[in-house]
Amino acid sequence: MKKILFLLAPLFCLNAQVDLEYYLGDISNYNQSIPTPESIIGHQVGELHVSHDKLSHYVQEVSKYSDRVKLVNRGKTYENRVSWLMIITSESNQSRLEDIRKEHLELSNPKNKNIDISNMPIVVYKGYTVHGDEPSGTNASLLLMYHLLASDSQETKDLLENTVILLDPSMNPDGHQRFSQWANNNKNQSLNPDSNDREYNQYWPRARTNHYWFDLNRDYLPNQLIESNLKIQTYTEWLPNIMTDFHEMGTNSTYFFQPGVPQRKNPLISDLNQDLTKEIATYHEEALNEIGSLYYSEESFDDFYFGKGSTYPDANGGIGILFEQGSSRGHIQESVNGILTFPFTIKNQLVTSFSTLKAAKNMRIKLLNYMKDFFDDQVDLNVKRTKNIVFGKLKDESTVFHLADILESHKIKFNKISRDIVINGKKYLKNNSYMIPMNQPKRTLIEAMFNTQTKFKDSLFYDVSSWTFPLAFNVNYDFTDGLSQSNISSLIDKEVNDLVKPIGTVDNKSDYAYIFEPHEYYTQAAIYKILNEGLRVKTATRKFSIKGKEYDYGTYMIPVQDQELNSDEIYKLLNKVSKMYNVNFESHSTGITDGIDFGSNNFIIVQQPKIGLIVGDGVRSYDAGEIWHLLDLRFDIPITKLDIGNLGYIELNKYSHII
Repeated sequence: MKKILFLLAPLFCLNAQVDLEYYLGDISNYNQSIPTPESIIGHQVGELHVSHDKLSHYVQEVSKYSDRVKLVNRGKTYENRVSWLMIITSESNQSRLEDIRKEHLELSNPKNKNIDISNMPIVVYKGYTVHGDEPSGTNASLLLMYHLLASDSQETKDLLENTVILLDPSMNPDGHQRFSQWANNNKNQSLNPDSNDREYNQYWPRARTNHYWFDLNRDYLPNQLIESNLKIQTYTEWLPNIMTDFHEMGTNSTYFFQPGVPQRKNPLISDLNQDLTKEIATYHEEALNEIGSLYYSEESFDDFYFGKGSTYPDANGGIGILFEQGSSRGHIQESVNGILTFPFTIKNQLVTSFSTLKAAKNMRIKLLNYMKDFFDDQVDLNVKRTKNIVFGKLKDESTVFHLADILESHKIKFNKISRDIVINGKKYLKNNSYMIPMNQPKRTLIEAMFNTQTKFKDSLFYDVSSWTFPLAFNVNYDFTDGLSQSNISSLIDKEVNDLVKPIGTVDNKSDYAYIFEPHEYYTQAAIYKILNEGLRVKTATRKFSIKGKEYDYGTYMIPVQDQELNSDEIYKLLNKVSKMYNVNFESHSTGITDGIDFGSNNFIIVQQPKIGLIVGDGVRSYDAGEIWHLLDLRFDIPITKLDIGNLGYIELNKYSHII
C-alpha cells in the first residue's frame, strides 16, 4: 500500500498547474503593463498546448505594449496562417534598426576592410518548432518573448543593447496547429502518463510536416515551400551570427545540444566553427546543471546536410545549433527517466534559449569577427584566374529558371552568358544558361549545392549527406577550368539581379492547327488546362519534321476545326496558357509533314486524367505529399486523396490513374 501511495503522490503534483515562476523565477521586477501569456491565451503555459491562433493573438497583443519589439507579418502559409517574426532589441536599437541591419550585412563584404564592430550588436535567430509535433519550442517562445519585453533587470537591458533577436515562434504554423488540436482534444483531465493512450499516438500523417506533408527541416537549401521561403528571406536579410533550431526526440531520451558526432561533420565546415559551437555549449551545460536536467552532446546527431536549420548557418558565416528535447508528445508521459511532463520540456527549451543569448552577448566580438573572417576567406581579391560553373539545358527553360531561382533566393551571384558555347561536348545556349562565379561571398554554399562527393571519413549519416542540385534538376553543368581566362571573361554577361520567370508565346493565329513540343517542365499543366477547356488534343507517336525542323515523340497537336471553341477563342486560350506555363505554340496552315501527317492515326487522342492518390496508414506521407504538392500546386491538376481504409467502398474505375 505504501508503494502505491508513493507512486500516486507525484502524479497528484503533476496534475497541478505551473505558474510563471516555475519557468522564470522571480518576476517581481517585470513591467506590469506587459501582458502575461495567461492573460491572453487563457491558460498557463504548459497547461494546454498553445494553438497557433492563440499564439498569434498573444504575439500581436504583447507587441502593442513594448518599444522593444518590431512585429513583422512575413506572409501566410498554405492554410492561411501568419508567419510572425518578432525583432526584439533595445529601444535605442529599434530607432536605428535598418542602419544596424545594413551595417551588419557589411560583415559579408570582403571589400570592406574598415568595419568597426566594437559597438555592433550581434544578431541571433531563434527558430522554434519547425516540426509541428515537437511543441515545447513554440510554447517556450511565449515565455521568452514575455521575459524579453517585460523584464526590467539590468542583465536584460544589457542583453538587448548588444543583441538583435529575430524570434520566430512557430516555424511550421500549420503543423503546429494540427498537433496542438490533437494533444488538447485527447487530453485527460486526470493526466495519464501511459504511453499507450491515444493522446501520445497521432493518426496519419501526423503533425510533423506542413500542409503538403513536407519536412520543412530538409528544405533550407531547396527552399521550395512557402514557410521556407519566408525563413530564408529573413535569414538573408539579416545574416544572423547564431541560429538556434529547437526540436524534440524520443520520450526516453534526455536533452541534446550541439556539437554533434565530431567525425560526422561536413568537410566544408571549419574546425573553428565547431570550436565556437563547443564554447557556446558550455553555457548550456551551466544552465542545465543549475536546474538539474540531464543532457548530452557529441552523439546521435551529425552536422552534414546544409538543408537543415542547424547546418545552413554553417555555410553562411554563422553558427547553427540544434537542440533536441525528449518529447512528452502530449501533457505527461512515462519514460525510462521517470515521468516526463510537458512543462518540464518547455523549461529546458527556455533555459537553453537564455543560455544561447548569454553566450551571444559574451562572445559578441568573437562571433562578429568569425563572420567577417569567414566571408573574407570566401573571396580572393587578388585572384588572377576565376573559377566558374556554367549550367543550362538545350530545352526546358522552366527547369533552368527554377534552379536559378533557388540561387537567387540564397543571394548567390550569377550571370547570363554572352554567347552559345560548347564545354566538354555539352552545348550551352545564351538564352537558357547561366554562369556562377565561385569567387564570391557565397562560395561555400555553392560548393554544397554542386558537390558530388560520395566518400567521407565516416559512412554514417543522420539521413541526408548532400543534395547535388544540377543532377536533381537534370540540367547540364560544367566547371570552366578548361577555358582560358580571356575566354571566361568574354563569356560573362551582366549579373542577374531580378530573375524573371520565362513565358511562352503563340507565334500566329491559325485556322488549321497548333503544335507544341513536350520538353517544358509545365507541359502537363498546359495540357490539362487545354483539355479542361473542352479542346481535343492529340499527341504524336512518331517523330516528324516540318520545313527541316524535327519534332520529337510526344509532340502535341491541337486541331482548330470541330472544337467546342471557335478559332478566335482557341487563339485567346492558347495565349493565356503559353504565358501561364511557358509553352510555345506554333501555328500551321497545313497538315502535311515530312513524316506522319496531322490527320494520321499515329496522332492519338489525349484523354483528360482523373487522378486518385492513395493516402493513409502504410503510405509514406513524404512521398504522397510530394505528389500532392506537384500536381495541386505546380501543375494545377486536381487530385483525389483516397484513404487506404476506404478503398473497399470506392468505385476505383472512375479514376484514369491511381497512385
